[in-house]
Amino acid sequence: MDINPRTRLTAAACILVAVVVIYFFVDPASTALAPRCHFKALTGLDCPGCGFQRALHAALHGNFATAWACNPALFFFIPVAGLYAFTELMPRRAGRLRRVLISPAAIIALALAFVAWWVLRNFTPSDC
Repeated sequence: MDINPRTRLTAAACILVAVVVIYFFVDPASTALAPRCHFKALTGLDCPGCGFQRALHAALHGNFATAWACNPALFFFIPVAGLYAFTELMPRRAGRLRRVLISPAAIIALALAFVAWWVLRNFTPSDC
């Protein structure tokens, strides 16, 4: 079943707006509703996503220094996720970009960056 690209784009935009509104109005640091990191609870170490919710909340309020202190990966993840989302939502328009993003080299590079961030972030103190 092939879904109309306009329908996909509309659904993705609605989901994105909902997430942005929720994280704008709800501070994950002050609510029990925000999911907690099971990896950190078990090991005491930060996972690559630890602080991401607080960073997103801070960035949406224009406090980029706090966002960076909570999880600098936010500033790299959002553009990369946007590229992947664009190529999936508009495959005919982004054919060449999609081929690059799903190439083994790109996937390996992202995986290595992910693992490097996971290791390195536990050697630097977090201010968030």
